[in-house]
Order: sequence, then C-alpha cells, then structure tokens
Amino acid sequence: MRGPHSAGAWADGDPSLELTAFVGRSAELAELTAALGQARLVTVTGAGGVGKSRLAVRVAARWSSGDRARGVPAADRGRVELEPVRDPHVLEYAVVEALGLTDHTTRLPRETLLAHLVGRRALLVLDGFEHLVPACADLVAELLRKLPELRVLATGRRPLGLAGERLYPLAPLGEDDAVELFTDRARAQGVAVADGAEVREVCRRLEGIPLALELAAGRLRALSPAQLLQRLDDRFRLLTGGGRDALPRHQTLRTAIGWSHELCTPAERLLWARLSVFAGTFDLEAAEYVCGGEGLSADDVLDVLSQLLAQSVVSREEAAPGPRYRMLDTVRAYGADWLEATGDADRLRRRHRDWYLGLATWCELEWFSPRQREVAARVDTELPNLRTALEFCLTEADEAHLGQHLAGSLWFCWVGCGRLSEGRRWLERSLELDSEYEQSRLKALWVLGYVAILQGDTVPALKALRACRDQAEGSADRTAAAYAEHRTGCLALVTDDMARAETLLRSALDRYREIGELNSNVLMNQVELAMARAFQGDLPGAVRLCEDVRRVCEDHGERWARSYALYVLAYAAWLDGDPAGARVLLSDCLDSAHAFRDLLGCVLSIELLALVTVTQGDPVEAAVLQGAAGRLWPSVGLPLFGSAHYNAPHERCEAAARQALGDARYAQCVREGAGLDREAAVARALRLREAGAPGAVPSPARRGEPRTAPRGTPSPDGGEAGKREPAASPTRKGGETAG
Repeated sequence: MRGPHSAGAWADGDPSLELTAFVGRSAELAELTAALGQARLVTVTGAGGVGKSRLAVRVAARWSSGDRARGVPAADRGRVELEPVRDPHVLEYAVVEALGLTDHTTRLPRETLLAHLVGRRALLVLDGFEHLVPACADLVAELLRKLPELRVLATGRRPLGLAGERLYPLAPLGEDDAVELFTDRARAQGVAVADGAEVREVCRRLEGIPLALELAAGRLRALSPAQLLQRLDDRFRLLTGGGRDALPRHQTLRTAIGWSHELCTPAERLLWARLSVFAGTFDLEAAEYVCGGEGLSADDVLDVLSQLLAQSVVSREEAAPGPRYRMLDTVRAYGADWLEATGDADRLRRRHRDWYLGLATWCELEWFSPRQREVAARVDTELPNLRTALEFCLTEADEAHLGQHLAGSLWFCWVGCGRLSEGRRWLERSLELDSEYEQSRLKALWVLGYVAILQGDTVPALKALRACRDQAEGSADRTAAAYAEHRTGCLALVTDDMARAETLLRSALDRYREIGELNSNVLMNQVELAMARAFQGDLPGAVRLCEDVRRVCEDHGERWARSYALYVLAYAAWLDGDPAGARVLLSDCLDSAHAFRDLLGCVLSIELLALVTVTQGDPVEAAVLQGAAGRLWPSVGLPLFGSAHYNAPHERCEAAARQALGDARYAQCVREGAGLDREAAVARALRLREAGAPGAVPSPARRGEPRTAPRGTPSPDGGEAGKREPAASPTRKGGETAG
C-alpha cells in the first residue's frame, strides 16, 4: 500500500484519514471492531460524507494492534481506495496494486491475490465500492470462500449483498461531536468559534454529516455563524416549500454541497465542474492544462484552486512527485453532473486524455535519463488517470490509434515497474481495434511481444513479433523492424537457441546504430547479447559488453538497464574468485531492482547473493536467502526458468549449505527465508552487503585474469571455482526479463 498523505478532509475517499484528529465515534469504533471479530465480511453503509472511510481505517489499525496485544502475529492489512477505479475490469489490478504485489506470470490478478493471501491472517479494506458492486461482490465471494483466514471490511452506500455479510449502518455524528468537529475545522481556517446556540443549530441543520460540516466551516472566513445559519435556513426552506418536515439525509448532504456550490464564484463553479474529470489525485500543471481556457484562463487556475482548497471542496496531500490535489467523491460527483449539464464533458475528457498521453510520452523519453526513478514514482501516482485516459481511447470511435500509442508508450511501466499483467490487458484490448495509423499499431505489437516473453508465453509473443516484423517491412518502418528483431532475439535467448539469439541480437544492435537509436531498450539488447555470449562460454566478451553498458548508463543516469549489466559483472566477479566485489555489485543491482519493483531482478540478485554468501562462509544466511528466493519465484514464473544453467549454481549453493548445516538445519533456514515477503527479503539481503572482506567494485582489468576462489567453493558450472569457462549465463532471460 502507498504511504499516508497529509490532508485535512474528513469525508469518504481521503487516504489521509489516519492523520486527522479523531472526533467522536468511540462507541462506533468499539462496535465495528467487535463486529469484525464475529463476521468475516462487515460492510459499513451510510450516506456519502458520513465518515465511513475514516472509521474503517481506524478499525483496521485497532484490529492489528489488538492482535499484538493478544500476543498473536498482527494481521496483514491493506486499504484499497476504489473511488478512482471507473472500469470494473481494472478492479482486481487496483487491489493487487494497493497491496504492493508484483507478478510477472500470466496468472490473472485474482490468482495472484489468492496465492499471496493463502494461509495468511489478513484484513482487506475495500473503500468506496458502490459503483463497482457486481465486480466487488464476485471478487469478495471467491476470496472469502478460498481464504478462511481472510476478513473483509468494506465501505459503501449500499451492501454487497453476499451471504454472511454483516451490515453496520453508520449514523451521522451526535450533536456534541458535530460541534467539536465544526469548531475544530473552524480553527483550521484561522477562525475561533465558540460552542453556542448558533453553532449548535448549524450542526443540527446539517444533521451531523461530517462532509457537510466541513464545507460549512470552510465558509467561516467570510461569514459569521449567524450569517451561515441564516443562509442555510433560507436554502432549506426553499427546498421544503417552507414546511417543517426534515429533509432526507442524502438530500441534506446534497443540499449542503449545492449551497456551497451556489456560494462559489462563477470561476470556482467552473473549475469545480472541470476538475471532476480527474480520477484520484492530480497536480497543478494537469489542472491548468485540462481545465484552463473557454472562460477560465490557465493562469487563473491556481488562484481559483486555492479558493476551492480554502472551502474544503478540494484537499491537498503530499506524494513522491510533489503536491497533489483531490476532490472527495461526493463533491466530485456533484461537479460531474454540472459538467454534463454544460455540454462540455466530452471536450474536457479529451483534454484530460491529451494531457496524460503527453505525460506518458514525456515519461518514456525521460526513462532514459537521471530522472528514471522520478518517472517511476510519477507513473505510480498517475496510474488512475492513465487508466482513465486508456479507457477513453479504447471506447471512443476513431481513438484506437491513440490507445495503441498510449499503451505502447507505457512499456517501461509494464516491464520496468512490475505491471506486466495489466499492461498486457491494455495492449491486447488496443490491438483488437482497427487503426489506420500503422506506427501506433506496430509499437503496441512489439511491446505486447516483449510483455508476453517476460511472462513466458512464447506462442503469443512470437505471433505478435512476426506481425510487427512483417508489417514493418511492408511499410519500411526501420524503427519497428529493429525492435521486432530485437525482441525475437530475446525470444530465441529464453528458448535456448543461442546461435540464433546471437545472430538476431547483433543484427538488431546494428539496426539501432543505423537509425541512431539509444535508450534503455538498446542497452538491454546489449546485455542480452552478453548473456548469449556467456551461454556459449565467452565470459570475457560478455564482461566487455556489460562494462560498456555500465559506462553508457552512468553517463546518462540510467539505472534499470545498468542493474542487469551489474548482475552479469557480479557473476563474473564471483567466478574470478572475488565474492566481496560480487556482493558490492549485487547489492547495487538489488537496490535498483527493488526501487523499480522489478521482481525478476530482485530474485536473481538474491539467488546469486546466496551463492556469494555461502562462499564467504555463512551457510545459514545462504539457506535463508534461498528460502526467500523460493517464495518469490512463483510470482516470476517457473523457478530458475526450468534451466539447467540456472539450476547448477543453485544446487551447488544448496549442497554446500546442506553439508555445513545438515539437512534438518538447512530445511529450517529455508523455511525461515520462505516466511519473508519481498520487502523483508530485500532488507535481509542488503543487510549483508558489508559481509566478508571489503572489496572495491571489480574493474575490467582485474577480471582479465582468473582469480582463485576458496578451496572447495562450488562454481556456477558445477566444477571448481577459478575456471574461465562458465556453463551458463548469469541469467537466461537477460535484462529483458526485468519488470
């Protein structure tokens, strides 16, 4: 899950709810916690803005702390914010994303969830599901049926409708708590408001609904409580025809939102409506581009946005890329209705699409730069909006080519940042549509081929790459032809056709040079060629290729392709009898792979670190690392790719550890490692980076002559260490398997 952000909103849909002062709800907190102990599915229902999300977050925190107090392991818990998810087909990807899971296989995201949660005591919070009821109900039903240790806490305006569901209708705040909240939010506006008759009447009029109270408090810099009350009276009297009957609660909230909307200036109302096209959060630059023009200058957006912030219509939070803004779901829905009524909704959605298409294009270019990690963080934050843009392209007539281009431009997100399964879905959907723009289609084809290779799905990969090659040759598209040949060479590499792999990869490199192409893909091609050379026994040639990749990456600030070059160099360092140098390289490699959520890079580094660790005389840690790697492999694919080349060093490491520890102790250490999740496994592996004799990063000159490993140390090829000829490359899939 993403970390909390700072913001001041109280209503549903805000991820910062754990950080705000908790007013009232002590009885509800105890009751809901108790209900969760009695039922595996508890759904908190209530009107928008009543505080369902905030209460659920508190209950989840109490649930875990209660476990610790009872002396049992705290339950895993994760909160999935569903308001930004517009497409039911994206639901399961959003859950996987929120739980921080990475899976490179062809498994569906639901299978990934089941595999991750099986046998684990866990609490899953599904927040704001009302617009996704059928899809959510189907997912929750299967999860609960197959995972007896799982509990689900859901929040929505209506039930999921499942057997065994315990409903907890959440009422608004009582009068005292409502007054406390109202005065607290007034203080946040810099206004001191005393508990008095007028304040209490405002809270009664707003029926203790937290969102309505916050919106009203946002007006206290301009209105006194008496003026506020008078305006509310006028508004409510108008809607009830002067009668004394109370408004329905949902109408009270909508009335409060509508009243706040009426008090906005025309520019504020216009921006409110236009901001509703964003999914989740957005930044200032996006708001200026998407919402500016046609009656609202882009230069004025900041000032108007600041007014909406002051009135609690919009909230601010901090994220890795910088300040972000969001509209609460109820407020956004009100703005969306107004946008539709203006007849300007399609134009705003297209502007939204254009902005995120441009953002993806910029990110693809900046991926090959010192801003690579910044790009990864930006895409992670913008994923809800990128999904919305993709969905728009793939459901609008004549937009297919833009959907293909967008899905293809995000290759680094799918491959380099651990989202292969979702990327494949968007790519395949885009290619199902006809497009007159050949270039966009060709890009989507080679990216689809790339993704399928990494998932081990060779037949669809070959089909996509052949189609790309044939169409590229027919249209004389030299760039697409180079990428198609490159990926076909990668496919030959993973299917153990080394001679063909080398021929294709060398040819692709020549094509790239002819067209002047230089980026992360080209460098990965060179790493893959090094793999092919290493498979065929040319370790010095592989080292030269990867040293060149490292130099170019460091010149350009590139770290993703560099990590795979370091992996090859670490393998060579270990083979040359320099385990300390190999550890330095592998720690650097693992750091980068983990930062990018590159699961394959992580598990390969941990596997080789296990071998280095046993070489350095620590069989216990080596066995623990093997156990940690064993837990990760099912999310990558077939353990060690089913390759004898990969399995040889693994088996030698295991043999040495077993010999030192004995079968029982070795198995115990492996079980300990298997209990580590990815975060813990990486932390454990990196904690050992200083183990053994300190060594500098090996240089090409030092690797020119073989070094001697400690006597009895198993070598990767199954023979004695110190030999120059490896039986296998350090990675079968090479750099292209990252992601």
